[in-house]
Amino acid sequence: MTSHPAALPAGYRFRQLAADDRRALLDLDTWAFPDPHGVDEFDDLALPVTWERTVGVETAPGGPLAALRASYPFSRFPVPGAELPVAGLTWVGVHPQHRRRGLLTAMIDDHLAHCRERGEPVSALFAAEAAIYGRFGYGKAADDLRLSIPRGAALRDVTGADAHTVRLEHADRERHGELVARLHRAPGQVREHADAGTTGVNRPGWATRETEELWASYWSDPRSFRSAGRESLRIAVVERDGEPRGYATFRRTLGWEVTGPRGTVHTGDVVALDAAAARALWGVLVDLDLMSTTEPFLVPTDDPVTGLLVDPRAAGARVADNVWVRLVDVPAALAGRRYQADVDVVLGVTDARLPDNAGTWRLRADAFGPAACERTDAAPDLELDVREVGAAYLGGTSLVALAGAGLVVERTPGALAAAAAAFGWPVAPACGWVF
Repeated sequence: MTSHPAALPAGYRFRQLAADDRRALLDLDTWAFPDPHGVDEFDDLALPVTWERTVGVETAPGGPLAALRASYPFSRFPVPGAELPVAGLTWVGVHPQHRRRGLLTAMIDDHLAHCRERGEPVSALFAAEAAIYGRFGYGKAADDLRLSIPRGAALRDVTGADAHTVRLEHADRERHGELVARLHRAPGQVREHADAGTTGVNRPGWATRETEELWASYWSDPRSFRSAGRESLRIAVVERDGEPRGYATFRRTLGWEVTGPRGTVHTGDVVALDAAAARALWGVLVDLDLMSTTEPFLVPTDDPVTGLLVDPRAAGARVADNVWVRLVDVPAALAGRRYQADVDVVLGVTDARLPDNAGTWRLRADAFGPAACERTDAAPDLELDVREVGAAYLGGTSLVALAGAGLVVERTPGALAAAAAAFGWPVAPACGWVF
């Protein structure tokens, strides 16, 4: 695949970063993303970065960093019905003194070139500013919900929930590490239906932490994380007959008003293997003493709690953008996922940054079966930019909706609805943590 990467402007150069650059990385990060804590206050923070995938931009050897970017190696990133190697773009920042000089453009092009070299057909990210990444071919591929659930909110009954117990403990890697790693991966895993022989559904986008650095950061509990009165990290583990069936990490804050205590439960991961476990877990999370609300940081738009709440309006749901996706290798990415309906469509794709992605591609697949995508000379049924392919890639954004905004053009009558049905997925895509 050929591309035409933007060059760094004169006076700047890329430099591979290493562990010795920890302080420089943190200093630049606090310039790019203002933080009330000084760099020295992060001494007890375990950094999640993979150093060999972390690159800085400097103006002189040994000088301060002007910009940086990194990526996480997701070797089994969940896509509809499958897993693919994906680069999780992260820690992208430019010092305010060096803005508007093309550093971000050069870093993104360098990142995409490295994705190609490593055989990662997809790049994914969380966008600090939603207006930035579309011009680099990233499409908003998933949403999540932010909730504020009143204490004691009524939940629907679920058969078997009362057979579960929930224990609350201080979160500890030695005690809970294996349990969390195993249960967290479950929603994104693909399971085969033994009776039907077809691939089961999974939650696309549900990335798991695959490196020691990411897990060390997850279990790190520095004082800087306890701002605004938050307590140390806690965990709720739901079990049935002694077997863990789900968990949630959380921190509480306690506030007092004349009318009484007004505390808040702030959850991190909330994972349950079935409806009964989810009911037992949420039943505890929304009814802790001295608390007035439970505020999950983010949950998928179809998370079980949305069906469990008798009065979902009272939770004040707000939708936020979640994972953004950029296809680096269009045919490999499209052939690497499954489709929920039969599909045979020719896509006319434009891609200004990676020209080898541009052209017409014939995508064929049986419902929930292997897919094939190859270049063709046939006229396109649909025309769209790689950004819109990325937006629809995880199954959470409808091609019909994109067409309604003028972002997908139907050339063959009926092709749009058929392709939209195939690109969708029964489970809403989402990542349960910000990478």
